[in-house]
Amino acid sequence: MKRSFFVILLSFFILLPACRLYKLERQLKPEYAEFLSKVRYIVTGDERKIFLETPDSEKDKFIEEFWKRRDPDPDTEVNEFKIEYLNRIERSNELFLGEGRPGWMTDRGRIYVLFGPPTDRLTYPMGGDPYSRCREIWYYGNFPVLFLDYYCNGSYELVTLNLSHLHDLNLAQSYLSKTFKREKGFFDFTWDIKKTYVGPERIEGIITIRVPYEVIWFKTEDDKLVTTLDVNLELKDSSDSLIWEYQESFTITIDDFELREKRKKDYEIEIPFALEEGLEKLHQGKNLFHILIKNRTGAEELEKTMEFWVR
Repeated sequence: MKRSFFVILLSFFILLPACRLYKLERQLKPEYAEFLSKVRYIVTGDERKIFLETPDSEKDKFIEEFWKRRDPDPDTEVNEFKIEYLNRIERSNELFLGEGRPGWMTDRGRIYVLFGPPTDRLTYPMGGDPYSRCREIWYYGNFPVLFLDYYCNGSYELVTLNLSHLHDLNLAQSYLSKTFKREKGFFDFTWDIKKTYVGPERIEGIITIRVPYEVIWFKTEDDKLVTTLDVNLELKDSSDSLIWEYQESFTITIDDFELREKRKKDYEIEIPFALEEGLEKLHQGKNLFHILIKNRTGAEELEKTMEFWVR
């Protein structure tokens, strides 16, 4: 009984982040939902998470940077990767009709978008196969990709010829989703807000920020690694009026050995806050905490928003 309870409890905490991201995705504006849908084959998990957590005011900037990272020749005005990717989506919609969804979202469409037109495409309608199955075999060089239409009704499913082909296909898709080189992960952080006292004339709490060391850029100064994180916080009520703000810079100094030891750990910041003005407005509806963190060394920044209810 205790073991079952532990498993259920563990599953609950594992699913919490996924549920939060699912909720954010459901709340996306149509244009942002369309973007995230169309890049589903190449967007990384980190990128998806950051995009969903980014305020709408910064999402267009994120999209611009998303395509820029994949531009094979940033010195030209034309982004060949973006053009080719979107052209393959349009071509897939023309080629793979009749499966009850856009062509690029079918199995054949996915392979076409990721790998482009096959070197050879062999089709076997009913009766053209020893097993009387409708099928297609695409060849990329010597690598075959098999699609079966089990009921010969125009709906093709991707089938692997053996486990080694499945492994090769997964590796290829993984490679294509990471077409840009990076030495560190995307700049990101987590944060939470805890109310420690709620009274009629005063509210107190602590904001805890955690930045993974592995995504922080440093510069070398006198045999030390140094950087500065600029933290900007704002609390606005339901009418978008500013209630509280905070600005502070945090300098991190560490040596190479310490950084290797802390590579999988977080740099943690705790910021206490006390609110005495505007409390009546805070009780009236949904309030928002806005946070912006800049990493000076890497010229990276990230903004996030969190709901704040006074109860």
